[in-house]
Amino acid sequence: MPRPKLSDSVIVVTGASSGIGRATALSLARSGATVLLAARREMPLRELAQECAHVGGRAQVVPTDVTDAGAVQRLADTAWEHHGRLDGWVNNAGVSLFGRFEEVPLEAFRRVIETNFFGYVHGARAALPRFREQGHGVLVNVSSVAGRVGQPATSAYCASKFAINGLGACLREELLDEDDIHVCTVLPGSVDTPLFQHAANYTGREVKPGTPMLHPARVARAIVSCLENPRSEVFVGLSSRPLALLQSLRPARNERQMARQLERDRFDDHSTPPTLGNLYEPMPEWTGTDGGWKRAKRARRTRIARNLLGAMGIAVPGGGLGSRLVAQNASLLEALRRR
Repeated sequence: MPRPKLSDSVIVVTGASSGIGRATALSLARSGATVLLAARREMPLRELAQECAHVGGRAQVVPTDVTDAGAVQRLADTAWEHHGRLDGWVNNAGVSLFGRFEEVPLEAFRRVIETNFFGYVHGARAALPRFREQGHGVLVNVSSVAGRVGQPATSAYCASKFAINGLGACLREELLDEDDIHVCTVLPGSVDTPLFQHAANYTGREVKPGTPMLHPARVARAIVSCLENPRSEVFVGLSSRPLALLQSLRPARNERQMARQLERDRFDDHSTPPTLGNLYEPMPEWTGTDGGWKRAKRARRTRIARNLLGAMGIAVPGGGLGSRLVAQNASLLEALRRR
């Protein structure tokens, strides 16, 4: 059976209730694909299914916990039984844990590995037999540049992403004799998603994405591109590939720089009590595509710029024009403020 065009494809997306998974499902729906929406939270999936239908796609809700191998197998069986095919599978479900290696609970560390890595293992073992049976299929593993470059206080998350990269490489080698079965690994940089609001946190401080931040839709475009034209590895974001290259060329120096930068950029000064986040139970909050981080950053920069302009005695026109003028000069004004 030849691989169909995207509009005729049946594709599973795990972790579809928010963030990159949600953005990917909507992008696929706009292309006319049939999307099986999988995540632990059923209500956000049902809302997403309605949005997919509204933009021209077809969606089926299949609540799934990817740590349960049987549930993931049933997800693949549902696609096969209802649609007679399974053309693509996007392994995307993931959780995060912030805290120094020696201070986070061992069971929390283990849970991250079970979700982020074994969840992908379960997905691959469910999808690949169907791909072999029909003679084609594309498996997309959503990893991270954190799977190439270590980061302090995220050892479980980074370890899971390093493992995902290794899994993808091994599967590609094992599938060399299969002409139209592909395994793609997508490695974005920091992305503006609810992952940070959902994360378990044992640092004692609030966490936030690093910079620069990608919008989830940009990562979704890379995933959809892989489903249409498979590639082994795809870096997303201007900084992702250079970071990975620097790590391979000068690891010790790069690790020192990353440690200093992330300590400055990743944590707020606000204190927060320890939390398990969504490691064991899904959180009802934050079901959108983005986490609002880019909007908050723009608002902060605009506020600073307005205050500086006011202090300089410069009147700012109201309405959209004034907002655009302030936004365009916010970076420069903030740099001047720091001098």
